[in-house]
Amino acid sequence: MSSNGRVRDTSVQSVDRAVSILQVLAARGPSGITGIAQSLEINKSTVFRLLATLEARGLVEQDSERGRYRIGYTVVELAGGATKGNDLSLLSRPVCQELAAATGETVNLAVHDGEAVISIDQVISSAAITSIDWVGKRTPMHATSAGKVFLANMPQDEADEILAQPLERFTPHTVTDPARLREELESVRARGYSAISEEHEIGLAALSAPVRSLNGEVVATVTLSGPTFRIDTRTVAGLAEQLVAAGDRISWRKGYIRRG
Repeated sequence: MSSNGRVRDTSVQSVDRAVSILQVLAARGPSGITGIAQSLEINKSTVFRLLATLEARGLVEQDSERGRYRIGYTVVELAGGATKGNDLSLLSRPVCQELAAATGETVNLAVHDGEAVISIDQVISSAAITSIDWVGKRTPMHATSAGKVFLANMPQDEADEILAQPLERFTPHTVTDPARLREELESVRARGYSAISEEHEIGLAALSAPVRSLNGEVVATVTLSGPTFRIDTRTVAGLAEQLVAAGDRISWRKGYIRRG
């Protein structure tokens, strides 16, 4: 057999064993590495390696206190196509917690409803100086970083319809000119995230990156917000890199195909 043939056989075997692990978890519920290995009669190091890959894609989740694994939310989405907001919150929360801890800023997960943005989950870093609860609040598309991500990724006719309406000015920095907003949306698409400063509230800056579903549609945004003296031209690039990576991780956990 050629070396290429052996690689293909090994890859197929890994896929087969990964599916078997999911079947064991579906049938038996939360299980540890030893129990799974005994059920499948394979060594624990192989089970550990496969579980790590499955966990990275959101197909399994680990109970950190007990070290047991259970079926992840990506399996639920693949099986039933369900994309409820509360499922998305649970799926993304570990990533949002890590981002908040790493940056020291508040992290929100938001979806859009018509012409508004609604925050569905929030993680406040212990280093944050404020603790405004944004969950459940409706905010405008044109004056928020999350809204601009949605506008930049929705069909052009839908975005044009929103921008054609009277746009409220919340601060002296709010952009209300449709032509200028369209230019900003081009930049958002090009760099993969949106950044605003004091457009919705004086003293508040925010960055948002997209969260994509299995078919590539932007179904949510992950947002990093904090005071303008911390989120400014000196720090935006580094924060944006971490934010986009977090958005990518949540997207992968939802089943979005990783490229490259």
